[in-house]
Amino acid sequence: MKVIHIIPSLRKGGAERLVIDILRQFLLQKGIKIQVVIFRKEIDFSVNDIEDYIKIIPSSVSLSLKRKPLSNGEKLQKFIEEFKPDIIHSHLFEAELVSRFCFYPKAKWFSHVHDNMLQFNNFSIKSLKNKQALTNYYEKKLLFKNYQKNGGTHFIAISLHADSYIKSVQSKYPVTLLQNAINVKRFKRGLSESEGYAAQYSNSGLNEAEDQFYNSSQLTTCIEQSRSNNSSLSTLHLINIGSFVPKKNQILLLDIIVELNKLNQKVDCIFLGEGPLKMDVERRAKELSVFDQCQFLGNVENVEEYIWKSAVYVHTATYEPLGLVLLEAMAAGLPVVTLDGGGNRDLIENGRNGFILTEKNPKHFAEKILEVKDNEEIKKYNVQFAKNFDIDNYANKLIQLYQSALNERTTS
Repeated sequence: MKVIHIIPSLRKGGAERLVIDILRQFLLQKGIKIQVVIFRKEIDFSVNDIEDYIKIIPSSVSLSLKRKPLSNGEKLQKFIEEFKPDIIHSHLFEAELVSRFCFYPKAKWFSHVHDNMLQFNNFSIKSLKNKQALTNYYEKKLLFKNYQKNGGTHFIAISLHADSYIKSVQSKYPVTLLQNAINVKRFKRGLSESEGYAAQYSNSGLNEAEDQFYNSSQLTTCIEQSRSNNSSLSTLHLINIGSFVPKKNQILLLDIIVELNKLNQKVDCIFLGEGPLKMDVERRAKELSVFDQCQFLGNVENVEEYIWKSAVYVHTATYEPLGLVLLEAMAAGLPVVTLDGGGNRDLIENGRNGFILTEKNPKHFAEKILEVKDNEEIKKYNVQFAKNFDIDNYANKLIQLYQSALNERTTS
């Protein structure tokens, strides 16, 4: 089986991380040849071990309501024809739109629904008064025309929320729910990223000894030792990971820190990520007199090491398609307190592995954080829970989905 995954870039993000993990996992599989295509040389991950399988092909589409689309996809078209893929799998709307201007009906095409793409929204009378809505409708009509040209597509939804959305805006093409995954072993405490990958590749499943470790008191000891080595017992260490954009809503976390202080809880919070609102959040932290309790560290490669130093993962995003960072925190044994972002409902069992809150209430957040911070049962449960989202199982399911699609083509 020959597979191409197409994504605009490999900047920091959940979709990009998933593509890299899929690539590494597929390279372990016999009988599969895979290439990842990106449009821009933007790579924020360590990819030295897989760089031969990442192809940079500048590609774009220029759209206008007044003229025909202009596609700069000749090199991508040539690469597809030379590689002769059985599967073409696109991620994020830019890659979705650009790739479908290529013509290759010999392959089975897949469209990964990482979020509720606004371009797919249904048309309404109100759309006539909204220029952006009209543009979105035009792009959707154009895209579905190109779907048909290439023999259709198969949508993959990353959460029940995304599954419901894509089914509500189209009914022509099949949709499969396949929740995103992580390399669970990477987040096992005490392993560096490279060691985590090595463990993943040397043994794709968790062995009996590891299961005993996760289920034993050793897990609690490891967690507490890691925490005590990096902090004083009087300080509660929180962590938040995400781009500084409006939907991530980090301002709320600053208000939560204020509330924790009112409850006589000293706090240190790590913020990982970059984005246009980072300076605004830093400025607000100074206004609230909590800047000295915050560490704004930008994008980091070894995110797991910062998670290990923390006690609770706090997520304040107003919209979250699924939330791989929540799974990463769980795999390291952290309780999670999160705002309801839609897709993350798939991951939170209230009171069992953390809490999902429906209101942006800083005081309520603070109370729940204090409730879970020392709960050893939650920590142990989360390590086990995260195993359900391991990349090894995910890759096998994805291959089965591909094979099923190819079998349908053979029998039709």
